[in-house]
Amino acid sequence: MFPGSTQQADSGQDAGSPASAAGRVWAPVITPFDDELTPRAKSLVAHGRWLVSHGVGLAVFGTNSEANSMAVAEKQALLSALVEGGIEGETLMPGTGHCAIPDTVTLSRHALDCGCAGVLMLPPFYYKGVSDEGLFRYYAEVIDRVGDDRLRLYLYHIPQVAQVPLSLDLIARLRATFPNIIAGIKDSGGDWAHTQALIEQFAADDFAVYAGSERFLLDTLRAGGAGCISATANVNPQAIAALASRWQSNGADEQQQRLNAIRDCFEGFPIIPAMKAATAHFFADADWRRVRPPLVELDEERCRSLITQLEAMGFSMSRPSMSEPSMPGSGEQHNG
Repeated sequence: MFPGSTQQADSGQDAGSPASAAGRVWAPVITPFDDELTPRAKSLVAHGRWLVSHGVGLAVFGTNSEANSMAVAEKQALLSALVEGGIEGETLMPGTGHCAIPDTVTLSRHALDCGCAGVLMLPPFYYKGVSDEGLFRYYAEVIDRVGDDRLRLYLYHIPQVAQVPLSLDLIARLRATFPNIIAGIKDSGGDWAHTQALIEQFAADDFAVYAGSERFLLDTLRAGGAGCISATANVNPQAIAALASRWQSNGADEQQQRLNAIRDCFEGFPIIPAMKAATAHFFADADWRRVRPPLVELDEERCRSLITQLEAMGFSMSRPSMSEPSMPGSGEQHNG
């Protein structure tokens, strides 16, 4: 079954199983950089293994990956490193959307060559106020140029950042034209009513609707959606995956509230530098704090404040192994 189907979300599988890891919860994986701001492939692979072992898939090259601060060639090299490092394609959903059609096609083809479960695709976001017709032509051109029936394309709706929304009418037209390729959407608009409308209109037709934050995970699953693709799955993966697995059980609402509290803490700071600061602290690797300009890392005072708040909540992150990954579902049971 392809990742993201609502049947899979209802199956009752363990949160740590490969099928659920690649179906319900995905992390837009933060990118480690060295002191020359070059991506550290080995550390990314270790982090990817750690995330998969805690029950989530890898939506590499998303917003929180600093993807739009990276070149296409860098992304290709990192994606190859992940696969060569033992990350299975079914747990990978790289972001491939660029403003330039050839860049989108190049990275999408590479994702297919790597056996990825799907690709997450931003709209072309430089020009504002573009029509649905223009956006349809963009996606159609990409699909035609990729020219591969294996392509599974997940739309990426993040209007507060891209300033280019994806309308329900556009999604319906794309689904009607490319029913076997347009597979789902990540809704990062932060408006539950919009996510709910997507689920009501499209989810019954084998279209995976992912919320862009674990805040909406329980509501999304209860409404018939697929799960979430969420920034803080980078740092709190097991607890988020656990709720995705047990969303029909007693105590699910309390689990959701605990997830929200952790999310609140991270959102009290610039979230990408905050996630990297927490990862640096709990993994005992200061290099994780680096971000590429124009982002700026948290200063020491704010780092201390973040870690103090997290530890007061009982939050922790087990350090990943640089060797072979453990089986999904094993390892330390931490916060949640």
